[in-house]
Amino acid sequence: MPDAPSRPARVPPRWFIRTFWQAHRAVVRATGARMGLWRPKPGKWGALRLTTTGRRTGQARHVIVGYFDDGPNMVTMAMNGWGEGEPAWWLNLQATPDATVACADGRRAVTARAAQGEERDRLWERWRQIDKGLDGYAALRSTQTAVVILEPRPAAPR
Repeated sequence: MPDAPSRPARVPPRWFIRTFWQAHRAVVRATGARMGLWRPKPGKWGALRLTTTGRRTGQARHVIVGYFDDGPNMVTMAMNGWGEGEPAWWLNLQATPDATVACADGRRAVTARAAQGEERDRLWERWRQIDKGLDGYAALRSTQTAVVILEPRPAAPR
């Protein structure tokens, strides 16, 4: 299904988006994740903290992303604030797919992958139900927005 615009999208300036997410990340960090993370509700997305491994530094990198549940998986989008280019966290996951998420109900190990074909279409439609302006925002990008699936990873043996 193409990401055709449904209406003209209007997003805040890039500096505002970056400042907002930096402040959100600071709240999560300062409160030990007691504030700033929430579970998705019907028709609404949730927020989780994703920890990736930096592709150049090998250091832990943290980002807050919106998501919804799809069975045992969590689904997010690599949208970079609807700006051009891929977000650093998605580039990191492409290099090292194993990551950790912190949610309102705890932490878990995940492996990331991009949804493809019919699976992507189905998950895009779910996002479209949550955000009616999704197609308009996606039209701001010259490349297709990756729908990222975070699959639970089995716990390491002790």
